[in-house]
Amino acid sequence: MLDDFLWRAAFAGVALALATGPLGCFVVWRRMAYFGDATAHAAILGVVLSLAFSISIFVGVLITALAMAFMILFLSGRMFAVDTLLGVAAHGALALGLVTVVFLPGVRVDLSAYLFGDILAISRVDLLVICVGSAFVLVTLRLRWERLLLLTLNEDLAAARGIDTRRENMILIGTLAVLVAVAIKIVGALLITAMLIIPAAAARPISRTPESMAGVAAVLAIVAVILGLSASFQWDTPTGPRIVVAASVLFVGATFVTILKSKPKH
Repeated sequence: MLDDFLWRAAFAGVALALATGPLGCFVVWRRMAYFGDATAHAAILGVVLSLAFSISIFVGVLITALAMAFMILFLSGRMFAVDTLLGVAAHGALALGLVTVVFLPGVRVDLSAYLFGDILAISRVDLLVICVGSAFVLVTLRLRWERLLLLTLNEDLAAARGIDTRRENMILIGTLAVLVAVAIKIVGALLITAMLIIPAAAARPISRTPESMAGVAAVLAIVAVILGLSASFQWDTPTGPRIVVAASVLFVGATFVTILKSKPKH
């Protein structure tokens, strides 16, 4: 079964969706969308450094994403506003990666696969890395769920309960960096944040508890992956953007249903 590229793509997409659902909820709750964008854009610089030093793409992207995330966390509030730092970091890292690849001797690579993803080209090794990375994100969120949730609701209350808020923030940022490194081959650096935000945003109005929102977001992300793969196979279009389009359609549908339910009955 794993010899079939479509099955490998489906398994990889579902594994990623299971992780983006719960993690995306924290991104939505804490308004970290721009932070996720900065980390994802830094992934392109990680790809270029991986090619330059002949190391694994996953390792290079993970190191760069972690470095970018922790740099922003360290500098925020010290010299510049957070949104200023995020803007400079996101676009600076992306531009630097696109420029640097030109100067690599003997390297000819099409970065569009890393910008927009190429889920249909996933190998068995890629699938294993994606599954392990997604499992790491899920296990980490499960173990830290109560602390991260309390930190999201009220940072002062979390500190009063004895929770090390800085450490929990670093753990959340670390899981985000791992997910970026895992997802770059599926939806690409430019669309990773969309897979984090859109399913969680679609789940928010139809969920009653944080736990149910995480579960619904994961289910919606899986549906988006399946619909995107099916549409891509049917009409021969890029798979990564198709997955994001499918997620966007689900968001519009969930929002429309919520509006209809909230209308007063006469």
